[in-house]
Amino acid sequence: MSDHDPTLERHFRGHRDTVTALAFNPTVKQLASSSLDTSIMVWNLRQKIRAFRFKAHKDGVMDICFSPSGHLVASVSRDRSVRLWVPTVHGETAEFRAHTGTVRSIHFSPDGQRMVTASDDKSVKIWGVARRKFISALLGHNNWVRCARFAPDGQLIVTCSDDKTVRLYDPNSSLCVHTFQEIKGK
Repeated sequence: MSDHDPTLERHFRGHRDTVTALAFNPTVKQLASSSLDTSIMVWNLRQKIRAFRFKAHKDGVMDICFSPSGHLVASVSRDRSVRLWVPTVHGETAEFRAHTGTVRSIHFSPDGQRMVTASDDKSVKIWGVARRKFISALLGHNNWVRCARFAPDGQLIVTCSDDKTVRLYDPNSSLCVHTFQEIKGK
């Protein structure tokens, strides 16, 4: 066996249903996972510290994301809500209703001040983190929106949808600046 062959370092057990998403804490000391079992788990990557299980969503959790500072974890669910968690043993949480359909995706802006969510209600929304306040909607998709992400510099948001498009938005004006369409005939 060479030095480059993979070996199992650790086997994580804890969820009771499909695991839907994973996110590293920026410090790489924790890993968060979300599941259809309605829970999120925060795994401490040092062997001796046990994982934290948080349950507050009323339906399956679809996505999870650490804030850039690592002090918050955001989760979204089929129950149409967003939850912000403090990833410690107490797991304090704040909830707000974000959409009228399943929320599939959440992502923090690089400065940690805003979040973007994507939903089966065909909408993409930008939120202020500190007050959990709606800022704006990004319009244009006509089917479920699967994912929304801030660019690393925070100057664009990219989204993808079951309408077979990828869209780029300016998060400051909320305008779509480019749409990548399905290529016909290929």
